[in-house]
Amino acid sequence: MKQLFNQIFRIKKYLISLALPLLMVILGSCVLSAPALATGVYQIPDLTTKDPQWVIDQGEVISRINEGKISSTFEDLAKQTGNEVRFVTIRRLDYGETPESFSQALFEKWFATPEAQSHQTLLVLDTVTNGIAIVTGDESKSLLTDSIAESVADETIGVPLRDGNKYNQAFLDASDRLAAVLAGEADPGPPEVVETVQVEGTFTKAEETDQGNATAWVVGLLIAATVIPMATYYIYQINQPSPDEQQEKSS
Repeated sequence: MKQLFNQIFRIKKYLISLALPLLMVILGSCVLSAPALATGVYQIPDLTTKDPQWVIDQGEVISRINEGKISSTFEDLAKQTGNEVRFVTIRRLDYGETPESFSQALFEKWFATPEAQSHQTLLVLDTVTNGIAIVTGDESKSLLTDSIAESVADETIGVPLRDGNKYNQAFLDASDRLAAVLAGEADPGPPEVVETVQVEGTFTKAEETDQGNATAWVVGLLIAATVIPMATYYIYQINQPSPDEQQEKSS
């Protein structure tokens, strides 16, 4: 019977020694999961001549079919006019970054000189806040004026997003409008807005994002408050002597 107790005790210590690292890994992943989702400019791949990549959907909000349609539209535009447009979606910005600062930095990373930037247009969307920024080169800006670019961001894309986060519709409409404007055609304008009574908005605000980050940290601290005492207890249990050792000390 004593041998059985000793064997059970050794198995218990072994299982506890395996559980402790696992608990610490789970705790670390819970606390660090939110910051890990942030995207920096350095994480966006460079453009290549073989694969121009008209759409980079890291936010995973555009279907493959619609991504193909948008890419085809922009490829045709580039061949016919020399003006190029790219869409980039990301999940979350780095701390202190804005859609405007991110898009400007990415624009300069991809197109280092004024000559390279001249016929380029870049649209960036952060899917957490639905913040949008558009950067254009000098030649493209003569067609895609600031007022049109603002309308594309606030209305062509903004309206479908406020109406239930309809990303595919938003980007399809934006690609058609940008292609028309940059081809020298008349601006088709934003989509017609149908007035509806909205009980609760679906547009994610920056305040809600901050609250979500705070919630993630609170959850992480609560988990830590639970796991750390457990880990301490496990360590205490591991260091306890076996029944044989206890008997030897008592004798």
